[in-house]
Amino acid sequence: MSRQRVLVYRDLPQPQLDRILQEHEVIQADPRREDQRAAFFNALPQVDGMIGSSVRLDAAMLDRAPRLRVVSSISVGVDAYPLAALRDRGIVLCHTPDVLTESVADLLFTLVLATSRRVFELATMVREGRWQRNVGADQYGWDVHGKTLGIVGYGRIGQALARRAALGFGMQVLYHSRRLVDSGLPAGKARAVVLDELLATADFVVLVLPLTDQTRGLIGPQAFARMKPGAILINGARGPIVQERALLDALDSGRLRAAGLDVFDVEPLPADSPLKDHPRILALPHIGSATHETRGAMADMAVSNLLQVLRGEAPLAAYPLPAA
Repeated sequence: MSRQRVLVYRDLPQPQLDRILQEHEVIQADPRREDQRAAFFNALPQVDGMIGSSVRLDAAMLDRAPRLRVVSSISVGVDAYPLAALRDRGIVLCHTPDVLTESVADLLFTLVLATSRRVFELATMVREGRWQRNVGADQYGWDVHGKTLGIVGYGRIGQALARRAALGFGMQVLYHSRRLVDSGLPAGKARAVVLDELLATADFVVLVLPLTDQTRGLIGPQAFARMKPGAILINGARGPIVQERALLDALDSGRLRAAGLDVFDVEPLPADSPLKDHPRILALPHIGSATHETRGAMADMAVSNLLQVLRGEAPLAAYPLPAA
């Protein structure tokens, strides 16, 4: 098969870049970098494949790429891609499920533990030299074991999180999913519930659902009003699922005890965002899959997806595009 052209729009580990170079010509250009933006758009008419992440593609970009056959995303989520436009142009969209499941679940449970035990807040107290005596009730955290964990979105990551909670920490698990899903846990350890029951009952509400038109803004004033007083919200899904102003109101009113956020409506988080310095928010820079092992595995899978489509083979993981 003749060598084709691939646009790499996010840095790849050298071994993965070399895999592409063995079969195809490569153009490297990241449109998020001002000095590479023009090169990215100039490359579009020439390329047969694209690989990267964290860049929002649109139909106008696809119109500039008439040869494009495959977009391989180094991610599970595909909310950065115009699904209908890809379908209409016959472009295959690939993603990287499975390989990041355990790492993301690890981080989500880290946020559960850290917010409940006030780890960041108290570590900052020590770092700043404000630890002058034994802590009192004002600094106490709250136990995690024996509490109820509510998981909104019960795919691979939600189920991995449930195993950690139920089997490792003796938590009762409630989960809400858009379709019927077996809990994957021993009887009595977890049960499926409607969203209102989950919000009203869970001590921790963890979001691991995809961003869609239906889930955008799902957790807003009404949802916060239904939540158990003193609950903690963890968002490891996508920022726009949570209405951030409503979250701040729920924290400031005392309705929520704390929030752990790995994702935001705007990323990176703006310097003037009130979420950044809020005393009840533990904010992280979207690191759910950010381990050496997992990012390497994601890059490896994304490159395999890309190469297999360009060879005329079925990829490891093609995202199902919506019907016309």
